[in-house]
Amino acid sequence: MPPLPDVLTATPDSLTPRWRDRLAQLHLSPEQLLFPQTVEELGAIARHCYTHGQTYRPCGAGTKLPWGREGAPLNYLVSMAALNGIIDHAVGDLTITVAAGATLATVQSHLAASDQFLPLDPSYPQTATLGGIVATGDAGSWRQRYGGVRDLLLGIGFVRADGTAAKAGGRVVKNVAGYDLMKLLTGSFGTLATITELTFRTYPRPAMGTTQIYTGSLAAITAASGPLLKIAPVRWDLCNRELLRQWDLGGELGMILEFAGMPATVKMQQDQGGAIAQQAGLKVTSPGNHLWARVGDQLRPGDGAMMGRFGVSPAALGEILTTVPPGIVALGHRQSGLGQFCYTRSPRLDELRRFRRRCEQNQGFLTLLTAPPEIKAQFEPWGYPGNAVGLMRAVKAQFDPQNLLSPGCFVGGI
Repeated sequence: MPPLPDVLTATPDSLTPRWRDRLAQLHLSPEQLLFPQTVEELGAIARHCYTHGQTYRPCGAGTKLPWGREGAPLNYLVSMAALNGIIDHAVGDLTITVAAGATLATVQSHLAASDQFLPLDPSYPQTATLGGIVATGDAGSWRQRYGGVRDLLLGIGFVRADGTAAKAGGRVVKNVAGYDLMKLLTGSFGTLATITELTFRTYPRPAMGTTQIYTGSLAAITAASGPLLKIAPVRWDLCNRELLRQWDLGGELGMILEFAGMPATVKMQQDQGGAIAQQAGLKVTSPGNHLWARVGDQLRPGDGAMMGRFGVSPAALGEILTTVPPGIVALGHRQSGLGQFCYTRSPRLDELRRFRRRCEQNQGFLTLLTAPPEIKAQFEPWGYPGNAVGLMRAVKAQFDPQNLLSPGCFVGGI
């Protein structure tokens, strides 16, 4: 194997247990884990691989490496963890530019000093890097008010497969120059380029927030949804019976809403929401805002859990959640129809296949993110039935003609 450029590599003694497990899953040795310290070093790695036909997979903290397909064998795993600074924070313009390896927790702490925040609620929020969040399109419940990852992203820097550094977008909110590569790279799972820099729009931190849970029948939830939309919750999710049981709540279906803003406005929304729910025959519970952290823990547990994403027509979300197989906790975003699920017991493949068919019959999909290898061997993780794979392969061929970046880990074996 040709020698690498002079970049920092891992050693057996420097590996944490988590990195050791991730390398074992990818069948890599410690010396194949690379930590470029600068964009120039990353470019040197990419040019080396491009010249010698070697494959590599970009990552941040490695929390989402098990997601999707294992992919083809790799020569290297390239972590952006060392590229982790805050490059620029234009407080008055409500924008922030960060290196891809910066963690969301670090950025939120920095923004809090200016009473701002980045409305992302991804998996593993304490350790996830912004580059990994963008690469996997991992937004969370804030999308109800603020949109998904691609709606918050204003600019992006990346290194192409041939080692060339490039940028798209900018550091202003109103920017229409050039191709919108931000949307193309969001959710591409590291198959098109290695993200190095990101510019986001930020938002003022609300003065107050409060959370309510409404529980009852599907019919009652459906009846209350129209009036609730008019009072503009910032988070609005539906959850299934299994998740409600974990909070010692009954009901066929649950609806979790958060209202945030000025105290007087929040109080009015809370009162109006409670009145709408009670009129529809729903039970109202006020669990406190700590509930959102519990939701994350229950839907995105530690290593070894079986979890995934699904999406359906928003109108079908409630019905889908009431028919989820037993042993699955599930939650979906009311306006988008996108959701997450996690098994609380050993899965049955026939149940999982029925769950996928139900989603597909309602204009949706089901993606298995993490699962034991024997499950993924029998159940295609992405299962995408649409007609865009040909276009996706053509885009991949333009960005990475030698198929060196994260080969085989994405939809359709891309």
